[in-house]
Amino acid sequence: MYGQRTRAKYIMVAAFDGWNDAGQSATNVIRHLVSKFHALEVGHISRDGYYDYQTARPMQCVIQGTRRILWPQTAFYDITINESLHILAQLGPEPNYQWMEYCKESLHFARQYDVDSIITLGSMFAECPHTRPLPMDMSIGGEQTDPDNEYNGPIGIPHVLDVAAIEEGYETKAIWVSLPQYFGSDPCPQATLQLLETLSDIIGVRLDPKEIAERAEQWRAHCDIMVRSNADLAQYVDQLEHDADMRQHAKDIASSGTPAVEQLVQEAEAYLRDQQI
Repeated sequence: MYGQRTRAKYIMVAAFDGWNDAGQSATNVIRHLVSKFHALEVGHISRDGYYDYQTARPMQCVIQGTRRILWPQTAFYDITINESLHILAQLGPEPNYQWMEYCKESLHFARQYDVDSIITLGSMFAECPHTRPLPMDMSIGGEQTDPDNEYNGPIGIPHVLDVAAIEEGYETKAIWVSLPQYFGSDPCPQATLQLLETLSDIIGVRLDPKEIAERAEQWRAHCDIMVRSNADLAQYVDQLEHDADMRQHAKDIASSGTPAVEQLVQEAEAYLRDQQI
């Protein structure tokens, strides 16, 4: 009908505090979106049965002179990216119990907003150097885009939500970034930046990364200083750089055809011989 506005498209993006959120890299993507775009909190999941309060402890705060207790809960935000695109963002601590019921409640919000697709974000520690692009993994509809990165092992709530969403017929993507374990649990803006940039590529909109990019540059400079001041750490990072370069070299050769693969085998054998000397 003439004059009728087309309904905005909704994409759901979810990130969870805890085991799935090394360096707060995934949840900081949501916090960035909430702070940079028009965002309204539109709902939450807060049932007692989901959390062990000795693990996810309630917080005490004073608001306008009144003491309040804030209990662990998941919040949903309606974030206006532009007139035609909204993000329904899910942010909260990973639940301790009843994961399937929790995912059902999460997907209830997705249905309310007629979500087209669901994207989960995660970050994990790994043996990778800060001097190279941090390793990224992605699955689409539960299938890894890089078969060499197929994961077997413990999983968290993003994986379970991804599976539940697929079973409900949603298109899904899971984006993970790995960050250096040698810098501990401090925030890693480089990892947040790479998640944000990948999310931007998926939805086709640049998500205002300037502030995070500046913090990422400062983070890399700080890491360089720490490495230069510790000889053992410098040696370890040097080995990680070599391993990362070898993996990238192997991918480049493998993608160029069979003769190149033979070259890769010869180089790998030479490398192993050198390691034995």
